[in-house]
Amino acid sequence: MRPTVTYFSDALCIWAYISQVRLDQLAAEYGDRITIEEKFCSVFSDARTKTAANWKDRGGYEAMNSTFQKMTKKFPHISVHEDVWTKVQPRTSSSVHLFLKAIQLMDGDAAFVDLTSTKAIRQFRTAFFAEARDIADWKVQGEIAEELGLDVDHIKAKIHSSEAAAALDADLKLAESLGVKGSPTFVMNEGRQVLFGNVGYKLIEANVEELFREQNGDAASWC
Repeated sequence: MRPTVTYFSDALCIWAYISQVRLDQLAAEYGDRITIEEKFCSVFSDARTKTAANWKDRGGYEAMNSTFQKMTKKFPHISVHEDVWTKVQPRTSSSVHLFLKAIQLMDGDAAFVDLTSTKAIRQFRTAFFAEARDIADWKVQGEIAEELGLDVDHIKAKIHSSEAAAALDADLKLAESLGVKGSPTFVMNEGRQVLFGNVGYKLIEANVEELFREQNGDAASWC
């Protein structure tokens, strides 16, 4: 059996946006040897209340955006629009996750990098952070889906049937049971290996290699 790497993230999380390139590299390097699952955790379910409270005494939304702009110098693979959180303030990531879960339910058996949902998740993050589009808004969600060549009515059917809501609830319950603290979080080895936050690719890679050692019975034992 292939080892599984489960990646939990929130669509509105800047650190998940930054970490996306590491997940892509992991898929490129190990995609034929591991199973990668993308799931959602709830960090910005009430996004405006959370961000306003967190930045109230630190200069507000202007300071928040300024901090994000500085991140682009440290992480040049990302782009942050000047209107992110200053003018464009999504209400919730929950609606985004629901829409993306509906797309995940439409996925076939393609490799991780070729999954429609993999491309959609990246496009949604780019739409918010780089283009300052309110991805929590249904109209914007539909526009992005159409840009990806997806059938919006099919997505809507998955949402109206409650399939997407049930799948999203399963993600949130799994995150809770595994003790996921926030976004992004890599979980491996049935929850025994957990990497939370802005962790470098070398550390992720080392943990994946440990999965193979475990699988081959080469891991050291204290017993």
